[in-house]
Amino acid sequence: MINNAINKAIVLGATGGTGTVIIAELLRRGIETVAFGRSMPKLEQLAVRLGHPAGLSLQSGDVFQTEDVFRAAQGAEVIFHCASVPYHEMTAKLLPMGEAVMEAANRLGAKVVAVDGIYVYSRRVNDQPVDENYPKNPHTRKGQIKLQFEQMFFSPRWNRAKRMIVRLPDYYGPTANEASYLGSALEAVAAGKPGIFIGNMTIPREYVYLPDAAVMMVELALREEAYGQNWNIPGAGVISGREIVRIARKAAGSSKWMIPVGTAGLTLLGLFVPVMKEIVEMLYLTKEPLRLSGAKYERIAGPVPATSFEEGITATIRAIQNRAAGNV
Repeated sequence: MINNAINKAIVLGATGGTGTVIIAELLRRGIETVAFGRSMPKLEQLAVRLGHPAGLSLQSGDVFQTEDVFRAAQGAEVIFHCASVPYHEMTAKLLPMGEAVMEAANRLGAKVVAVDGIYVYSRRVNDQPVDENYPKNPHTRKGQIKLQFEQMFFSPRWNRAKRMIVRLPDYYGPTANEASYLGSALEAVAAGKPGIFIGNMTIPREYVYLPDAAVMMVELALREEAYGQNWNIPGAGVISGREIVRIARKAAGSSKWMIPVGTAGLTLLGLFVPVMKEIVEMLYLTKEPLRLSGAKYERIAGPVPATSFEEGITATIRAIQNRAAGNV
């Protein structure tokens, strides 16, 4: 059943790609929303981009500090944990951040929706979409630390907090930035510049359009029976890098070259940008794509929103160009 009693929510990591779309979806549904982030100037820029909507308030603080989260989340029934750490800092920082958030949530007796990815799942064994019961035996360091996060998150220590994890594949959309796999490639196409594409461009992979993901994540957050579980947030289908670039170029009116970058290229770039080197161990997902099943979501909430890649990529390119032109 849908719990219509949620009047207020807080979004941690508000200025990131997932945080921003979740805020927009919460406000669309008339839910008072607190945007929480480290930088008040960035939060104020977010408010401008959203048009200073009624029901939005801004709170700056450190997500690693329980007291900051506790203070900002007063009165919120649901905490959306969208804050992340760079790949090269994940081992040291992911668990301390999660502990700080959960300590605050437990003291408040709040619900928590943690936004995560697919790294916890084992390597693909066939081409079938995987459900939430797919084995979690990650072979990468990042997958292992993500599994430790899940174990901490669902620990009985947090006996006053209701919790769920929502898992997204690679994503794209108007709010995504260069930190996402597709972000730098789409930014380059939108600007009419040459760019790089991380991983294999010929093998179709799953991507979710962030506004669609936000609908699903908020829909689950409103349902009491969704807590205590993991949930897949699938995309509209699969698409190759070449097709993504073709659609993006058509939308941008640009045809500059795009170079796929693999292990050697990322290792070289990692000499200058540490996070690039850390992507190398995840490149197997560009060669052995893993698709998510949305069957469990459909049983509880209905059809999975599925914006076409043509529509979603075109909207993303135009949003990037509008930002570059100073049109928020």
